Amino acid sequence: MSARLSDELRKTTKKRNVPLVKGDKVKIMRGEYYGKEGKVTMIDYKYYKIGVEGVVVKKPNGKEKSIPIHPSNVMIMELKSTDEKRKKSIGR
Repeated sequence: MSARLSDELRKTTKKRNVPLVKGDKVKIMRGEYYGKEGKVTMIDYKYYKIGVEGVVVKKPNGKEKSIPIHPSNVMIMELKSTDEKRKKSIGR
């Protein structure tokens, strides 16, 4: 499940898109929440959706639930690159 990179990251990593990881900072590029930024809080491989921090709906019982967003509608602004495996894949 990949998303495209911002222009700055594209220059530094020499890649167009990178798989998403919890903790990556993304910006929503399409839809009702256009322009909002936040960290990836959930990745749902079954339905191919992600959850973004701050993009939530309030349920009648008072709890908040993240709104599922398709990864093609977001752009990665910052990478959470603490994982060695991920650093190697980007560096290839």
